[in-house]
Amino acid sequence: MASPPRVERLTVAQAVDAYLAAVASQTARGVLAPTTQRSYERDLRELVRLVGPDVVLDDLEGPDVDDALVRYQATPDGRFRDPSSPAARAGRSPATVNRFRQSLSRFFSHAALHGWVQVDPFRWAAPPARVRGGLRTARTALSGTAARSLLVAADDEARPGRADQDLSARDRLVVALLLILGPRVSELVRADVDDLVREPGETRWRIHGKGGGVRTVTLSPHLVTALDAYLTASRPALAARRPHDPDTRRALFLTWRGRRLDTQGVRALVSRAVARMPAAYRRETTPHALRHTTATVLVADGWDVKVVAELLGHASIATTGVYLDRIEGELAAAIRAHPLTPASPLGRDPRGVPAEP
Repeated sequence: MASPPRVERLTVAQAVDAYLAAVASQTARGVLAPTTQRSYERDLRELVRLVGPDVVLDDLEGPDVDDALVRYQATPDGRFRDPSSPAARAGRSPATVNRFRQSLSRFFSHAALHGWVQVDPFRWAAPPARVRGGLRTARTALSGTAARSLLVAADDEARPGRADQDLSARDRLVVALLLILGPRVSELVRADVDDLVREPGETRWRIHGKGGGVRTVTLSPHLVTALDAYLTASRPALAARRPHDPDTRRALFLTWRGRRLDTQGVRALVSRAVARMPAAYRRETTPHALRHTTATVLVADGWDVKVVAELLGHASIATTGVYLDRIEGELAAAIRAHPLTPASPLGRDPRGVPAEP
């Protein structure tokens, strides 16, 4: 009988360094997004601080992981500039803690696979508490009417502020892409100019998705018009602010300083567009909610779920099903159009024979 493999007794700091080197390699090959890499680095450096850099990784047990999670949640969020603000003192949000849990889970799975621990201690950590019931409103799909209202609001060129900071053409294109094609926000900010294939009568976008997968989608005439306006009227001026930066030359979407647009910038421009919507349709939303909107509106309009899954870059239509939020009034309309609903007056059977008393 073969003996079990010997555990490599790395310290927590050594194991984190080795794991982050593997993450960096995956990012360089396009398997992971740079934003994902930064999240892993931030979370795992925090793990080193919480449990101690010189502790042997294999000595950690489930209660040690629980203790790190509790202390992480109670620690003020360092992203707030004012540490005395109520938001900073309240500790980290449930979404931030959940992301931290996911980073640790992937790290310990990697450690178990490579023989740094005998058993994954995360298997004995306490499960996360249910902190909210159902999806938050901000993450659910907009109705078709609200989505069209957002497109119109994004087309509004009125912008306060300095003329050299006018980013209306860029914002119009970003909102239209999010609503019509439903890309992940990481895919949007990762897009390069060279990812666009321009041919007479057709423009295609090669989207670099999760796991190194690539899918190609064709832009509609509306999107092509918005793209042309951005590439000719806005992007050259933005790129000129950092003429020697190679990433600026590659990136499709730029900030007014000429740097590659990041996920926070996309959330901010979506919020600005939402603020210009009519009050009747306006509600808090996120770029990911617009991805839900794309899936929900297309399926409600009769698109095949397999086609929608291909558009969104889902490997399984089961994943797409999670994105399909219920649209108000859809259930009532389906009942009215049910094939077994008699067209004859109430009280007659489907053959038109009056019902027995």
